[in-house]
Amino acid sequence: MKKNDVIPLEITDITGQGSGIGRVDGMAVFVPMTAVGDKINARILKVKKNYAFAKIEELVSPSGRRIEPDCDCYTKCGGCVFRHISYDEELKIKKQRVYDALTRIGGLEDFHMNDIVGGEYPDGYRNKTQIPIGRDKNGAVCMGFYGSHSHRIVGTGECKLQPDDMNAIAKAVRSWVEENGVSVYNEETHTGLLRHLYMRKGFSSGEVMVCLVINGDTLPYKDELVKRLTDLDCGVTSVVINVNKDKTNVILGKTCKTIFGSGMITDELCGLKFNISPLSFYQINHDQTEHLYSIAAQCAELTGNELLIDLYCGAGTIGLSMAKNVKDLIGVEIIPEAIENARENARVNGITNAEFMCADAAKAAAELLKRGTRPDVVVIDPPRKGCDASVIESIASMSPDRVVYVSCDPETLARDLKIFAEKGYITKNVTPVDMFPRTQHVETVASMSRKP
Repeated sequence: MKKNDVIPLEITDITGQGSGIGRVDGMAVFVPMTAVGDKINARILKVKKNYAFAKIEELVSPSGRRIEPDCDCYTKCGGCVFRHISYDEELKIKKQRVYDALTRIGGLEDFHMNDIVGGEYPDGYRNKTQIPIGRDKNGAVCMGFYGSHSHRIVGTGECKLQPDDMNAIAKAVRSWVEENGVSVYNEETHTGLLRHLYMRKGFSSGEVMVCLVINGDTLPYKDELVKRLTDLDCGVTSVVINVNKDKTNVILGKTCKTIFGSGMITDELCGLKFNISPLSFYQINHDQTEHLYSIAAQCAELTGNELLIDLYCGAGTIGLSMAKNVKDLIGVEIIPEAIENARENARVNGITNAEFMCADAAKAAAELLKRGTRPDVVVIDPPRKGCDASVIESIASMSPDRVVYVSCDPETLARDLKIFAEKGYITKNVTPVDMFPRTQHVETVASMSRKP
């Protein structure tokens, strides 16, 4: 095979990232937006030593697992990867991805794999969205999402994964930008003001925060913007400016300036009230988060007498949701604003048995170990890169009876569970939770017990 060849291909498997797999003389060919059972003519895009990448040139015979995509931007936007197959089929793929990672990368054998917990609402579930702002090739303002594996902005009218009010706000912001001639950011030259539109919504409260990320210190026409947003009747209770003047792909800077409202929103989760600032970590799918935390609590097997440590605690949501069932809770997070949110969330909910530390997870774990702290249960919810080896070492040194690992990446989860196994912790139960329907991502809760 060589580039631009067109070959007949039958899709026989699919990756967890959403690309179909066909084989030619034993060589794997990866084709996005295909389904198992599709017969296609594929145009070869790139050939490596043992595999190749291609795109659909012609769909000769569609699979019964395929459905008609309901989004005009689907083939261009990098957000969804499974909008061309049924949701039931998507759930099977995600469960298999978790199982394959744990057995192949983690080398795990004797664990119980539970069914994946699917979402009741596969659309409109996102309570947070980050929309890049730029200009298209004709110089017009362009707002949407990055194309797959690129920083090319694909303009979108309405995103199926966002609630309607977020789509309405994005439309209003775009009109405000165009009518007032506000400059937009250029990644290549590091010039222009507006970088991202960032929104958060409390699904229980209905409150919406609008945050504009800017390459500067002040925002022109801000009073007019606030009036437009509050006149929308979309629940906007806070408007915030986030300052990010760094030449970086990181979306948010460290400085926030409130121009309307309190600078945060509230939401209710697992029967508790939470205050959320722009920099706080908060799970994206409200209803699925309640399922996720319920599963994590079951894995923790709490009786009311335990010391629980919640590493990477964010605004304290996981730990605080379990606080009534433990003797003491210690939460650890590196972002100062999130720790302040966590302390305030404990106060608002009348929780008095919680302590929160602002520190790197590895250093905090080492400090707690030095104090002689021995937790009964440790809950960890690390970023996508997983845990540093030093964090796992410190957790194992504290000898908790149980460790509950909440993961957003099956591959790094598998790697870390293998290290935990080497430290004497056995993985017992694994439950995938579909926090991000129609995308490639899948959340997982794994419970571990210390060997006697």
